[in-house]
Formats: sequence, C-alpha cells, structure tokens
Amino acid sequence: MAEECTHECSSCGKSCSERDLHVKLREGSSVKKVIAIVSGKGGVGKSLVTSLLASKIQNHGYKTAILDADITGPSIPESFGVGEKRAEAQGDSLDPVVTDSGIQIMSMNFLLQNENDPVIWRGPVISGAVQQFWTDVNWKDVDFMFVDMPPGTGDVPLTVFQSLPIDGIIVVSSPQQLVRVIVEKAVKMAGMMNIPILGLVENMSYVKCPDCGKEISVFGKSNIQKIAEGFNIPVLARIPMEESVSAAVDAGDIESVDNEYLDKAAELVESLLK
Repeated sequence: MAEECTHECSSCGKSCSERDLHVKLREGSSVKKVIAIVSGKGGVGKSLVTSLLASKIQNHGYKTAILDADITGPSIPESFGVGEKRAEAQGDSLDPVVTDSGIQIMSMNFLLQNENDPVIWRGPVISGAVQQFWTDVNWKDVDFMFVDMPPGTGDVPLTVFQSLPIDGIIVVSSPQQLVRVIVEKAVKMAGMMNIPILGLVENMSYVKCPDCGKEISVFGKSNIQKIAEGFNIPVLARIPMEESVSAAVDAGDIESVDNEYLDKAAELVESLLK
C-alpha cells in the first residue's frame, strides 16, 4: 500500500480522492478492468446482477471473475453451484474456484470449514480479508472482474474503492419510493472517491402476466428513469421477477440463464476494453 490508512478520516489531512492507496495484485495475476456492483441497502439483487452480468460477458468470449466482498453474507457460491468447493492453497497464495463456464470466483465461503458457519468479525478484519482477496489470489488473465459489494457505505465499500483500481460502478436498486435515497448515497460516495458511475439497474421492476403479457408493478410504479435523469446517469436495465431465474439460482445454475435484460449493461462494460 502506498500509504497506510486507518480509515479515521477525521484525523487525516487529505481526502480519500487525493491519496493513492491502490494495492497491487500478486505477481503473475492479471485483471484488466474492475467493476463494483453496489447499493445503499441490502436485498435489492446485487449478487443476482453480478452473477448474470459475469455469466453474460463470459459467454461473449471474455474472461470474467467475481470477488465476493460480502464477507458475512456471501451468496455468489450457491448461485453458481460451487458452495461446497474450497479454495486451494498454492504456497502463500490461493487459487480461485472456477465455475463450469470458466468464471473465477473468490468468496469467504471457500475458506470456511462449513459453508454455514457464521463469520463474526469486526469491520477492520473484514476489510482486510476483502483486500487479501485481491492481493493473495491467483487471478488468471481476467478481462473483467465484478466485485459484489455488501450494502451501505461502511468499511468494506471504502476499502474496495480505495484499494482496488475500480473502473466504474453499477448501482442496483428496486422500485420502492426509498430508492432515491439508496441511489443518492451510492452516487455521492462514488463522487467523493472520483469513481465513474456506469449506470443504474432496477431489479424486481415488475412481474409479467403469463397470460396477457401485461407488466404488473408489484412494488409500485417505477421512478428509476426520473431518478437517473436527476443524477445524469443512464438506466442500464429493468429486470423483472421471473420464476425461472429464481429456480436457476436455487439450483446453482445461474450460468444457464440467458435473457436480454442486461444486454445494454454488458455492452457498456465491454466497451471499456475497446
């Protein structure tokens, strides 16, 4: 690390955006672009968006990876059906778990004796673990790494934004009225850290009637377009609630899901390498 940070911002004479705190990958690892998937609250579908986007871009011929930064509540391994696997040590480093389609994943669940064991750690220890997922894992020729973030603007998001070379963030929200507050918190934090916002994804936008095809707004009318215009950022996707997607996640078969909802988001992410 270029300069030690205690995360006690009140005692620091510099703003985070003025400090170069990026940590290096271990020798032999390669990650070209890093995208963080964030939200101001939990339960809106960050892990789903992360999984679908990584799978879609992997299917387009790129090499993708997922760094699961939600240390105390990881759900990525189960979505890909690799919850029972464990990361293998290679000397002082770890190899990520690789899915059927070739996506490299590092998650706290891969380090636990039992995947159901709780992780009862304080913030600084959790932040240190996330940083080690970047520095101590053998990431092999990754084109796009997606960081599945825990909710909020606390220790882990700050560590990720400071320590990793984030190329952009995607904000995930839901249609409820409180979404503006959620988006605003994430947008303001990204602005403070000088990290570009690629756009918004609204999850659980609607349910499509299987008989007539009508869109039913279960959580009320969407305000995502108005909110996006207010912050001058694009809406990348509106994802409906679909039984088939839920079933694929429960079965650990998220890689089999192929829909068009995240096409625009994938195209934008892929353009970062062009």
